[in-house]
Amino acid sequence: MIVKHVILPNRLRKVPKSFSWIDHRLISDGHIERLCHGSAALYLFLVCAGDENGLSYYGDKSIMEKLSMDGRTLEKARSELIRAGLVAWQKPVYQALCLEHSGKDRASGSPIGLGDILKKAMEVGHD
Repeated sequence: MIVKHVILPNRLRKVPKSFSWIDHRLISDGHIERLCHGSAALYLFLVCAGDENGLSYYGDKSIMEKLSMDGRTLEKARSELIRAGLVAWQKPVYQALCLEHSGKDRASGSPIGLGDILKKAMEVGHD
């Protein structure tokens, strides 16, 4: 087991009043692995810019400037995030959505069948 220790104690993160968060399932459920760099950057921006409901009102021009992105890259990133079910967009409003489970087995990365899901549910019910 790796023992973790704080590297820079004087730089510990604190939750600010303008708190925004990123769900750890973005990594553990494999969502991030399916995104191109532009989509990951846009998602990070939208999560940080969003309010308590995940809503962000930044326009395309502002987003492109802040992320050093051209219009085509922004459109591609936005489309990828929408297809992945990570954001919804109704110009000019973005909504960072709650994360859904990926439907993949974390160990193998392959899709989990309905039979396997039911079998696991039955095993948990008998414990």
